[in-house]
Amino acid sequence: MRIVTALGGNALLRRGQPLTAENQRANVRLACEQLARIMPDHEVVIAHGNGPQVGLLALQGAAYEEVEPYPLDVLGAQTEGMIGYVIEQELGNLLPAEASFATILTQVEVDADDPAFKHATKPIGPVYTREQADRMAADKGWAIAPDGDMFRRVVASPRPQRVFEIRPIKWLLEKGSVVICAGGGGIPTVYDDNGQLRGVEAVIDKDYCAALLAEQVDADLLLIATDVDGVYVNWGQPDQKVVAEAAPDALDPDEFAAGSMGPKVGAACRYAARTGGTAVIGSLADIEAIVAGHAGTRVSTQYIGVRYR
Repeated sequence: MRIVTALGGNALLRRGQPLTAENQRANVRLACEQLARIMPDHEVVIAHGNGPQVGLLALQGAAYEEVEPYPLDVLGAQTEGMIGYVIEQELGNLLPAEASFATILTQVEVDADDPAFKHATKPIGPVYTREQADRMAADKGWAIAPDGDMFRRVVASPRPQRVFEIRPIKWLLEKGSVVICAGGGGIPTVYDDNGQLRGVEAVIDKDYCAALLAEQVDADLLLIATDVDGVYVNWGQPDQKVVAEAAPDALDPDEFAAGSMGPKVGAACRYAARTGGTAVIGSLADIEAIVAGHAGTRVSTQYIGVRYR
């Protein structure tokens, strides 16, 4: 099968962990150990988050006051290269020497009139206490939002419209390469009034971009990896239960947390509805069972309603 895998931020950095290179590499190594288990038999495209990393670069850039901070699209490009490099290296240490890898800096078109530009929702950077968050908001003019029992900076998250590098991504897949692309949801770009392409100050949701990517490369499966074994209804309550299978019109993304599971559900439903293919939300630890059809929350037009397990 041709599989597009979207690695959540937890695959690169655990919640509350210091944003050190060593921590990120150790987490990437664990993710790659799971991904490598399906690579001998399938074509694999890897997309990934970059929220903590792009936020860290923004903080580091702000500390150097001799120049204006670099915009988020440029920071996004930097994180694509950094994370792709580490993923390539860790996979290369696990797979046969003849395995090939390629990281593609991926520009993604968004709509300049997307209402998301008026309402920041995408969390980036580290977590803060309420006191720290209030201070950052006052000092830097950031929008701040709750993230669990902590707080994070939030920025605009417009929906992806087109992946510009789709042709070289397909060429590489056809030559047997593992492709790492659309990192952090891709580099957000728009056409200006003069028809020139330029970056914009935003971070695209990586799950929605992975769904678009899977559609455009004709994937057989979209795997949205997270740190739980599926989508839970009434999460954290005594009556919580996990969704085993669902039709795309039977799940409402707005009923799930906007900063975490909501976009995953929305992306899975969008991909399944638009392509007739299958999207699965689940844990990387279950990757072989997911690919075999036995684990995760599966979303497809072949199902009716919702079935729980």
